[in-house]
Amino acid sequence: MTQPLADPNISAESARDLVIAHQLADLADQITMENFLRADLVVETKPDLTPVTEVDRGVERLLREHLSVVSPDDAVVGEEYGQAGTSLRSWVIDPIDGTKNFVRGVPVWATLIALMQGDESMVGVVSAPALGRRWWAVKNSGAFSGSPEHSGLIGRRINVSKISKLADASVSFSDLSIGSDHPFATGFTKLTNAVWRVRGYGDFWQHCLVAEGAVDIAAEPTVALWDLAPLSVIVTEAGGRFTGLNGIAGPAQGSAVATNNLLHEAALETLNGH
Repeated sequence: MTQPLADPNISAESARDLVIAHQLADLADQITMENFLRADLVVETKPDLTPVTEVDRGVERLLREHLSVVSPDDAVVGEEYGQAGTSLRSWVIDPIDGTKNFVRGVPVWATLIALMQGDESMVGVVSAPALGRRWWAVKNSGAFSGSPEHSGLIGRRINVSKISKLADASVSFSDLSIGSDHPFATGFTKLTNAVWRVRGYGDFWQHCLVAEGAVDIAAEPTVALWDLAPLSVIVTEAGGRFTGLNGIAGPAQGSAVATNNLLHEAALETLNGH
């Protein structure tokens, strides 16, 4: 069964913002899919030792240009070109989340787009065209999933799982390349020993799977705002909870724990090595 792109009682302003977010995703999808699997793709290494391609930069430039026309008063924060503007309303962009996958031909990558009001995500869109999937949410209006080709016009409402015991939980992670003295290293080992299943779906996908109820807990020890901004509202609007390892809600904590809410306190306690 399909539903409209959000709750029919959504405000006119929020509906407009969601339409803009889907427009940005459509623009990004066109460029990323045209360049995915290119044999001559130029890959550079940034100072933080992560890869970046001409496609990452080209997508972000295009999205910034579009926003300068349709929402000129809003600030923009992007992975490749930093922050422009000082408005409390800010569009947060990760042109390609999962660049390592993108450059190796692995289809698990996405463009992440969020509209934030201060530190809170109000609108989020995640588009993974190589997977044929898109997820979106507006605060207080539910979370949805559908196909990129429909630009968010139709989709299915998604909800987190109802698993209530760690022993029955499915857990996903992105990266374990952290020092052995990091609380997450010990805590994650404890968590893996306490749950039913552990898989490394990674990056955006694991949080979307939490929102869909396919995974119960997703955790990342070190991550940036643009990696999380739309995922926070998607998970919470699906009925889940999204915090940092410190338990503070939202995408700006430098780490992430997304759960179905029922498991959140147990997950935080275990991940922090208690």
